[in-house]
This record gives sequence, structure tokens and C-alpha cells, in this order.
Amino acid sequence: MYLTLDIGGTFIKHALMDAAGSIIEKGKIPTPKTDAINHVLMGKNNPATKKQLEELKQILFSIIDNQELTNIKGIAVSCPGTIDVESGVIYNGGSFPFLHGINLVKILEDRYGKDVYVENDGKCAALAELWLGSVKDVKDSVILVLGTGVGGGIILNRKLHRGVNFSAGEVSYVMSEIDPITKEVQFVGLECSAVEMVKKISQIKQLEDSTNGKAVFEYINQQDKEAMKVFDDYCIQIASLVLNMHYILDPELIAIGGGISVQPILVERIQWAINEITKKNPLHVTKPKVVACHFQNDANLYGALYHFFTSKEK
Repeated sequence: MYLTLDIGGTFIKHALMDAAGSIIEKGKIPTPKTDAINHVLMGKNNPATKKQLEELKQILFSIIDNQELTNIKGIAVSCPGTIDVESGVIYNGGSFPFLHGINLVKILEDRYGKDVYVENDGKCAALAELWLGSVKDVKDSVILVLGTGVGGGIILNRKLHRGVNFSAGEVSYVMSEIDPITKEVQFVGLECSAVEMVKKISQIKQLEDSTNGKAVFEYINQQDKEAMKVFDDYCIQIASLVLNMHYILDPELIAIGGGISVQPILVERIQWAINEITKKNPLHVTKPKVVACHFQNDANLYGALYHFFTSKEK
């Protein structure tokens, strides 16, 4: 058995999995709330961020301590941030800035004496699709995970491309627009945020819960005019990103993941948006093939395990 951990903004998920990728059992624990703004303003050594790190470590320890460790061959972790997969050090930390500079591999290996491998969450989602998902039979592909921002990964010749600084595929930081005078920019991570799209529609429809994606997509699937206006604008932004990625990398497939990818209308409207853009801009000659990812909520668990296996082989 292998223990897989997915450190997310809402939950820390865990699963016992076998070598074939079957989940034997799984669970989840709420993630401690973080305060990224105070971390940046006050520095990583302030007591609040030290407390957050300790809280996160204790949750991870409680999950692992509750396992029958003699039956576990190793621990695979999916985590936000830029991950140096060679050393196990986390940089920036994404939603968990207090993890910056922390060597999670060493912390867990020293405590449990097991092999531990850590990979970025977006790249884990891409690895899950490469191993057992929508791009398993494809040589070159791009996986875009739509959530708070846009994560994912680039697959070249059936291998994850990380880049010299381990940041390849971090498309949230791609600039969609820049003011040449002020130098202020618009980032893809905000323009293509599924969370922000859901919030906008929630506010328009006066929903009590601004994070209720299920209720928002009920309006979208009913072709509500107000909801569709926001959703179509959103799909235009995604289509623009898809076209840009396609011109840069020319992959066989671009797979769309994240919680909203379970909705068939998402890929349908992205394809519609691509057609609308190319009709209005005749210089476009590429025709990207867009599909939905196979994995949704458990993608990072599968990807973390696949990263474990491929790292052990080196």
C-alpha cells in the first residue's frame, strides 16, 4: 500500500492506494485557515505563520500516525507551490505561503523512515491524466486545471515538463494584458478563475452562498441570460488561453480539469468560443482539440502516486 496526501485549500485529502492506482480507502480533514496577506507583510518568521505551519504539520502527522505503517511502502504528497522535486523544498507555497523554504520531504522521512516524494498540485493533476486519464495515449498534451487560478502541466513526449525553475505550466502568471505606461498587468490566473466566475454569477442571481458552483451551473444549464453572459465571457478567456498554448506548444490534446470540468457544457462552450475567436480573426489557422479531464476531485491523489513511482525509478 501507498499513502497519498493532497494538501488543498479547503481539505487535506488522504488515501490508501495500491500500485495499480486503486483507492482502497480515503478520507479528508479541513485545512487550517491561512492568512497569506499577513504572511507577506509580516514575514515568514512571525508567530502567526509559525503557528499555521505547526497546525498543518500536526494534521499531516495525525493522518499518517493513524495508518498501519508496516503495510505502507511510501508516502506521496500533492502540495501547492513551486516544488523542487529533487530536494523536496517548497517555494512560494501558493495558498500556503508559510511553506516557503520548508523541506516537507525531510520532515516526513525523518519522522517515519519511509520514502516520501512531493509534487506541485497542478502537476499532479497533469500526471494523473498522463497515467490513467484523458491523455494516457497521447505524446504531447497540455492540462489546464481551472480553480482559484489556473494550474496544470505540460506533457512533452509523455513526460512532465518542469522547466529549469520547476515552474513550467504555471499559466496563472501569464500576462493577458499590460498597460505600457503604468506597467500594470492583467494575469490569466484572475481572468480565468473559475472561483471568480462562480462568484460573479452568484452575486447577479443573489445566491446566499457565493461559492455554490452547483447552483450556478443550474442557471447556466437552463440558459439563463444573465448567467450565460458571464459564463460565455469566461469561456472566451479560456479559449484565448487554449489558443495561445496551442500556438506555443502545438500539442495533440488540451485537457480541461478542475471541479467545473464535470459539467459537459464547459468544454462545449470553450469549443464555441474558440470558433468565435477564429471566425473574427482569420489569421488563426490552428484547431486545438479540447477534452475534459478524466479525473476531478481525486486527480491529485493519483498524480502524486504516479510521481512517486516515476521518481523511484530514477
